[in-house]
Amino acid sequence: QGIGTLLDGLFGTATGSTVSVENVGLLGSTRIGSRRVIQISAGFMIFFSILGKFGALFASIPFTIFAAIYCVMFGIIAAVGLSFLQFTNMNSMRNLFIVGFSLFLGLSIPEYFSRYMTGAQNGPAHTKAGWFNDYINTIFASPPTVALIIAVVLDNTLDVRDAAKDRGMQWWERFRTFRGDSRNEEFYTLPFNLNRFFPPS
Repeated sequence: QGIGTLLDGLFGTATGSTVSVENVGLLGSTRIGSRRVIQISAGFMIFFSILGKFGALFASIPFTIFAAIYCVMFGIIAAVGLSFLQFTNMNSMRNLFIVGFSLFLGLSIPEYFSRYMTGAQNGPAHTKAGWFNDYINTIFASPPTVALIIAVVLDNTLDVRDAAKDRGMQWWERFRTFRGDSRNEEFYTLPFNLNRFFPPS
């Protein structure tokens, strides 16, 4: 999705694409990852969008209810993200350093960019190339993006060979191929038996 959105932004598309972290929260809270559920939900959304009364019903829901739902959903999103650390060895000083350092800089660097923009009315990157300034200032003003970049770079450069087991990569081996787990057949097969024409790898 990330690469697709990047290409959409570079070349433009007839249909927009978006990445929604809310899906992670829903997946974590419902424990349902089947495509059939998505297809049925899409049918309901199309049906409800045609009838204006249903839209009015949803619009009448108080904002406090939406706020409560968002609190639960984004809390689960954060917890699901942290739950991936269960596969790593958190007794390893290497892993503790990577997690702590990336979280700290993920909060510190965007805060610096935010305060700089407030005072100077432009970001720390202010060259003659406006597009470059926008890229740098946007990327480094996002805490998750900064933390992700730092964590990925450190995890793939810092003592990689000696810490192979500590990284937890062996837990993901069976999910690298479609046939690695029996549940993949249910979750990720294409609808309407299209796997005959597009076999999974």
